[in-house]
Amino acid sequence: MYFEFQGTRIEVNIADRPRLEDEVLSRFASGEGFALATVNLDHLVKLETSADFLAAYAAQDLVVADGRPVVWLSQLAGRPVELMPGSDMVLPLCRLAAKAGVPVALVGSTAEALSDASAALTAKVPGLDLAWCHAPSGVFDPAGPEAAEILRNLDQKGIRLCFLALGAPKQELLAARGRELAPGVGFASVGAGLDFLGGHQQRAPLWMRKLALEWLWRALSSPGRMVPRYLKCFAILPRQIRRALRIRRS
Repeated sequence: MYFEFQGTRIEVNIADRPRLEDEVLSRFASGEGFALATVNLDHLVKLETSADFLAAYAAQDLVVADGRPVVWLSQLAGRPVELMPGSDMVLPLCRLAAKAGVPVALVGSTAEALSDASAALTAKVPGLDLAWCHAPSGVFDPAGPEAAEILRNLDQKGIRLCFLALGAPKQELLAARGRELAPGVGFASVGAGLDFLGGHQQRAPLWMRKLALEWLWRALSSPGRMVPRYLKCFAILPRQIRRALRIRRS
């Protein structure tokens, strides 16, 4: 499945979890880093309007589907992919890191949230080498000197997997820059995944997620922030449906 913006193709190039696990383990073994992005409708909205975000997404090595609408669009296009939200990837990726014996870092959110997420991860993943946690400043700029210092630290500490919990587009912009300044690091952009893990945000109940109603939970939990976002997402759906049908016919 792929999407096109201003002549740039963004492809969901990892269709399911087994393929993601194989690719990540292969990169751990070879010493090669990566940038993993989880595309959803909100990202598609941003990709239509931000050249910087589009360039950062084009620099991601691995792209998976985060959100039922992206999965449904892939099925409509005849190129089905599995749902793999960033929040659901934290524990599986940590287990892969523990299996490979590589050090892990957490970057983003707040110091308190990272501390709680760290405690949860070490309790749930035996043998995990959680080597560094860092909460950036409130004025963090992924293109600025603070970001460069974070990337230097990751490189010098020999971090092989770094979870970025900065929200889009900051986390994807930092991951893209990290592919140049810290090429041995695997960057996984997970949004609120660490906050969920540490209990600093509450995720929708499992039954709502199974019914594809997580968006409704989030809208009711934070209407001022989420309702305008979802209105923009719904607005692009007809256009994306037409594109998916064109892909199917081709």
